[in-house]
Amino acid sequence: MDRWEFNDCFCGSVESHRDVFVGKKLIPVLRVRGDKSHDSSYVGIDAILEQMRRKAMKQGFELNIMVVGQSGLGKSTLMNTLFKSKVSRKSVQPDPEERIPKTVEIKSISHDIEEKGVRMKLTVIDTPGFGDQINNENCWQPIMKFINDQYEAYLQEEINIDRKKRIPDSRVHCCIYFIPPTGHCLRPLDVEFMRRLSKVVNIVPVIAKADTLTLEERDFFKQTIREGLRANGIDVYPQKEFDEDAEDRLINDKIREMIPFAVVGSDQEYQVNGKRILGRKTKWGTIEVENISHCEFAYLRDLLIRTHMQNIKDITGSIHYETYRVRRLNESNHINSHSTEHPVLQPKTNGQIEMPAAPTHSNGVAIQHQVMTHEM
Repeated sequence: MDRWEFNDCFCGSVESHRDVFVGKKLIPVLRVRGDKSHDSSYVGIDAILEQMRRKAMKQGFELNIMVVGQSGLGKSTLMNTLFKSKVSRKSVQPDPEERIPKTVEIKSISHDIEEKGVRMKLTVIDTPGFGDQINNENCWQPIMKFINDQYEAYLQEEINIDRKKRIPDSRVHCCIYFIPPTGHCLRPLDVEFMRRLSKVVNIVPVIAKADTLTLEERDFFKQTIREGLRANGIDVYPQKEFDEDAEDRLINDKIREMIPFAVVGSDQEYQVNGKRILGRKTKWGTIEVENISHCEFAYLRDLLIRTHMQNIKDITGSIHYETYRVRRLNESNHINSHSTEHPVLQPKTNGQIEMPAAPTHSNGVAIQHQVMTHEM
């Protein structure tokens, strides 16, 4: 390692160097500004932060975001605006018979994004067909099933005897729920979806196409939505019970006062006062996406990426996934206690844990067993 490579391992700049003998070899040793290694009372525990940073840089990061809302609310555009790239497919005009999907479909697309040496695998999960039917009863069930399927896939990897050193994470970390800018109140569909899904995934509600509302209408609508969430016991992200300390509580309280975020998305650039900005051009002016006096897109971006991304992933793993895992294992134990043929979980030849056979009636017909839905 030459002198400059050595210096890159530390925070600081080279102040001087001297040559010392190591065995019979003369090598240069650098002194770095801020280096406390010459202090007899210095242990070096703080170097763990640099070690963690270097390891994280090598491994990269994963983020899985689901977008849910009716067609035409700008879901794809907003995702492309958030990550300043084409990370989500824009809707294309389908054939008349395929214009409205008969059921909710789940479509996901992954991208590798790199910024300043930091690599992240971003997966955007879209849900075409949600809320577009005349009868939207139980339209959240395919979404609930998809989220649970990702938890199940992760669980199966965990209980695999020869499991991978790093399990691929396809779990949904965050669900952005798009509320139509009606200006009135939450629809029964909005209430039912968020009430059910908030127990299995982090939900961040947003008011789509907020530029269609006046500032007074927007503030009233936001207040009405917050009251509706409280009245129906819907706990969206960031949840109060997961605040770790007073500092987190203070920061998150300010975010909770802003929920839902009134956002505008655009991947079109315009020239405003000599600067290139993302926005929507109208006859009376340009709506600047990242201008907080125009909309709250910047606050949403900061929450999802710049300040709370790791916390969102931590809550997914330690709360939502853990709840699913405990229920599945308790369910397995319950089956084992009633099974005489398979008193314990048996490993398969591929290394996974084999679920015991379902008990049967006296007539030999197997009792059907359904996996518990991850829903309270």
